[in-house]
Amino acid sequence: MDYTDKEYCLEVWGDWACFTRPELKVERVSYDVITPSAARAIFEAIFWKPAIHWQVTKIEVLNPIKWTTIRRNEVGAVASKSPIFIEDKRQQKNSLLLKDVHYRIWAKLKFIPQWKRKETKNPLVDNEEQELLRKDENPMKYYQMFERRASKGQCFTQPYLGCREFAANWKYIDDMEQLSPPLAEDRDLGIMLYDMDFEGNPKKPDAMFYRARMEQGVIVVPDKDSEEVLR
Repeated sequence: MDYTDKEYCLEVWGDWACFTRPELKVERVSYDVITPSAARAIFEAIFWKPAIHWQVTKIEVLNPIKWTTIRRNEVGAVASKSPIFIEDKRQQKNSLLLKDVHYRIWAKLKFIPQWKRKETKNPLVDNEEQELLRKDENPMKYYQMFERRASKGQCFTQPYLGCREFAANWKYIDDMEQLSPPLAEDRDLGIMLYDMDFEGNPKKPDAMFYRARMEQGVIVVPDKDSEEVLR
């Protein structure tokens, strides 16, 4: 049985955002716009199950890209069983953040049949068992669950804009006829973090990148298996 992935749209906005560049480990420096991985995390904060995967397809930038710099205190130690004396481990670091951000993010809810999931106890099932698993699955219930939760403003965890301290406001877009136009600007955003690949080694995932280009405020996000995604 073939399943059709359904595409959904959210508007997200906030006063501050930081989509950290992984190559700059000490100081926090944000990318110019939200990354696909951060957009995916917003959808997952609203709804996620082992039977689904969110594939971000498009990002629309609605507000002009603006920057600000702040200095803040951070603890320069990893939490452990031993107590941490904050006065001894406190560090002041600069952060280059985005301010007054507003995006429209699009993603497909991709359904994963049970016989394809990693948690299946015996993946080497015969054809008859595979057919039974196919018939027993119904992606429509996941579509309805997301639509019901999103329309009510429900989420499992608070969505955020790159860093957890920058909470995201959001709303579900179900009327596509009266959308405001995106930012009328073209920009080559260079090589940007795409997402983390947990399939090879879940404990130490590899970073994936892609060349991001904004054309009239719209960034088209390639599929994970596309040649445009760099590993």
